Amino acid sequence: MSESDRKALAADISAASRLRGTFTLRSGQVSDQYFDKYRFEADPALLARLAAAMAPLVPAEAQVLAGLELGGVPIATAISLHTGLRAAFVRKQAKTYGTCLAVEGGAVAGLKVAMIEDVISTGGAVVDAARLLREAGAEIVAVVCAIWRGAGEPAIPGLDVPVRAAFRMAELP
Repeated sequence: MSESDRKALAADISAASRLRGTFTLRSGQVSDQYFDKYRFEADPALLARLAAAMAPLVPAEAQVLAGLELGGVPIATAISLHTGLRAAFVRKQAKTYGTCLAVEGGAVAGLKVAMIEDVISTGGAVVDAARLLREAGAEIVAVVCAIWRGAGEPAIPGLDVPVRAAFRMAELP
């Protein structure tokens, strides 16, 4: 993706999803900006462009893309369509009916998994999902997100894998 295409994508994601006001984030932090990821995930052309930008961030050794409930699921699916890698879907908790699984879409035991997330501020949801993936036998090789809201370089305390972001918040006009 060229630098001009990347800047255009950043501008389009921001225009589609950035809301201003007072918002409490999942982490409990209060922010004057919120990225409504469903607004860019629901736009097929924008989602396809984002998947193309995120695909090169997936480590070559990854065998499965694990989309985190709920916002990571459409992104993982779009990257899967772009790359041909299998997708799996990580619930916030195991179902209490049917298969009673927390990780859906086929077994991940013994496989190298790239976790796919939408917007990360502190990574709390990612840490929770990583635990479920590891309990299912997956080896997590990276976290790939659309937008990194956190301070500094992308990294999640307690999760010793690289975090790769398509965009940092400061890059979104």
